[in-house]
Amino acid sequence: MTTVRAFKCNDLLAYNDVNVDALTETYGLAFYLQYLATWPEYFSAATATESDVIGYVMGKCEGKKELWHGHVTAVTVAPNYRRQGLAKMLMHELEEVTELTHDGYFVDLFVRVSNAVAIGMYEKFGYSVYRRVLNYYSGEEDGFDMRKAMRRDVEKKSVIPLTRPVHPCEIEWD
Repeated sequence: MTTVRAFKCNDLLAYNDVNVDALTETYGLAFYLQYLATWPEYFSAATATESDVIGYVMGKCEGKKELWHGHVTAVTVAPNYRRQGLAKMLMHELEEVTELTHDGYFVDLFVRVSNAVAIGMYEKFGYSVYRRVLNYYSGEEDGFDMRKAMRRDVEKKSVIPLTRPVHPCEIEWD
């Protein structure tokens, strides 16, 4: 049975099997610890046993006024556990934190334009492409900024697509 629970520091020693595919961004230990210390409510683990991490989601809240939102920094599931609804469970956890704890207007995430599988998955979860960000990934590949409006955004203004691509330096949350 799979459980979604709060991510713990010790989980950083048990998640290597999760970060194995080329499309999963892997960060340094300090980065993960910073997120865990700053936004613990946005960091969840999916486990098959108490110590067997099979997936996780990490995020944060940021922005001001109508740009106040939750951000998915990473969501990934170990290859042997994919296509079982775990990513959906993890994303739901992050969306609930955005709505219930932080009262955000939307949740956003960035995905490589070449990652059709992930884009399709996010679309099934209710996300849509808000804008294309040129050279977002290491200056070599464009990314899509995908968004899902939360209940605070009654008019769904946060998900109206931009008509032109942007550069990373144009992304701001003020």
